[in-house]
Amino acid sequence: MTPAQARTLAEIQAELTRLVRYDDESIVHEAWIRQRYDLGAASYAPARTAAVRTAWHEAGHAVAALAVGARFSSASIRQGSGTQGRVHGIRSDAADAFVIDAAGQIAERLRDWSTPAGDDELRAWLPTWRADGGDARRFRRGIAVRFGGGEVAAWRHCEQALIPCRPRIRQVARALLVHPRHLPYAVVAAVAASA
Repeated sequence: MTPAQARTLAEIQAELTRLVRYDDESIVHEAWIRQRYDLGAASYAPARTAAVRTAWHEAGHAVAALAVGARFSSASIRQGSGTQGRVHGIRSDAADAFVIDAAGQIAERLRDWSTPAGDDELRAWLPTWRADGGDARRFRRGIAVRFGGGEVAAWRHCEQALIPCRPRIRQVARALLVHPRHLPYAVVAAVAASA
């Protein structure tokens, strides 16, 4: 970790300690709220909600990448023209790399424990998962060797891998919310390890 990254980590940890009693929507940095408001959110309330949802989504990808041994350059919730946020430059040759692709959607559901309870509910939802920055396409391509066309079994595998990671996902999401810039890999890894 570089000295600059160590300073960023210390700032984030201090801010998370200071805001430990607050819910996610209460700790969103003003920069993320204003950015979403300026790009079309109806008011600050939906801008906060969108930032929190994006933070959990991207934290899911980042923590899943750490879990399967993948590297990435940084994570951010900066809203772009076609994206709400991004974990940049993920590189993985792991057989379970498809877990990273499903992790954003699963993390959003872990936030409020709204994962599909039964396989019928999941089976009905999976075909609707299409436009997600390429995640759905990569997930389907990645499961072929291990699960064939068994999307439900592959999804349940991903859930089982990520449910124990929920505290780390939450910690990384909160770090993304309080810090107004991208977080380098080393900082994300340290934040996740502190959960």
